Amino acid sequence: MAMREVKGLHRVVSKGREYWYAWREPGAPRVLGKYRTPEFWASYDEAVRGRRIPEPGRFRSLVTLYKASDDYKRLQPGTMRAWRPWLDRIADYFDLSIAAFDNPKVRPIIRTWRNKYAATPRAADMGIQVLSRVCAYAVDQGKLTVNPCEGIKALYVSNRAEIIWTDANIARIKQFCAPEIAHVIDLAAATGLRRGDLLRLSWSHIQDEAIVITTAKSKHRREAIIPIYDGLRDVLARIPTRSPIVLTNSKGRPWSNDGFGSMFNNAKIAAGIGPELHFHDLRGTAATRFYTAGLPLRVIGEILGWTEASVDHIIRKYVDRAAATRAIIRQLNKRAE
Repeated sequence: MAMREVKGLHRVVSKGREYWYAWREPGAPRVLGKYRTPEFWASYDEAVRGRRIPEPGRFRSLVTLYKASDDYKRLQPGTMRAWRPWLDRIADYFDLSIAAFDNPKVRPIIRTWRNKYAATPRAADMGIQVLSRVCAYAVDQGKLTVNPCEGIKALYVSNRAEIIWTDANIARIKQFCAPEIAHVIDLAAATGLRRGDLLRLSWSHIQDEAIVITTAKSKHRREAIIPIYDGLRDVLARIPTRSPIVLTNSKGRPWSNDGFGSMFNNAKIAAGIGPELHFHDLRGTAATRFYTAGLPLRVIGEILGWTEASVDHIIRKYVDRAAATRAIIRQLNKRAE
């Protein structure tokens, strides 16, 4: 075996197996072969040769700066995984000096790059989102004077009004999923919590009269406070207590985000429910139920952990307007009686 020492090698042990990566940074290539063998060092050398160290005056150096920043490291793991390939594409495509990128004439170049992905508008818009975040960070660091992505319109126009899970949709998917999946769906529709918050919900979050949990989206600075009304109490009563965590898989263990996502998507496909309905739209189902029950927008915002300034916008985006109109008619008819 070759006796050689290098700095930066990153060792990871998972399920009793050892894995090595060329460096510690997220996205680093895996080093193949048994540790310290010639095959191992050949794989390591190839990875290092492929790692481009950008010139300080080039725009791709700003991408490297952002990837090493606390701003990037504070992203949620799922966001980091989604953004990582876009950061690589950005670094590869924009072979420009920082000075050239800090010029209004770069905007057509950005649009040309974005339009390469126009066949998948949401993906194209994510690319612009990631590029804009890099530029915004560079502005904060004094590397750019302006963010050239600001004002570039999105390609994907989302109109998710009335795209919610109806009772019929929920009944349909529950015919094709395990009870453990059904519990997550029912609790999402009853609380409006995001998937990540649902999957980490513990019995200790459930008090006598309310569920109180900080939201990951707010970096745990805001709380969702969901009153335990009769329908929610019924849902909680159906969930067996197998763990300190409320929602568990068939083995009684807490769900991983990916594990639940895979099982949920399989059930959706089996039930013949199209891609237009997302798990996230169960928040719209909950918001519709709260709104049609006559709760004020301020109260809905407190329940769902939304800021008061954004409540009206989000309600308009997610609430089934037809259902809301029918609720208003019922209220008006009651007043006329």
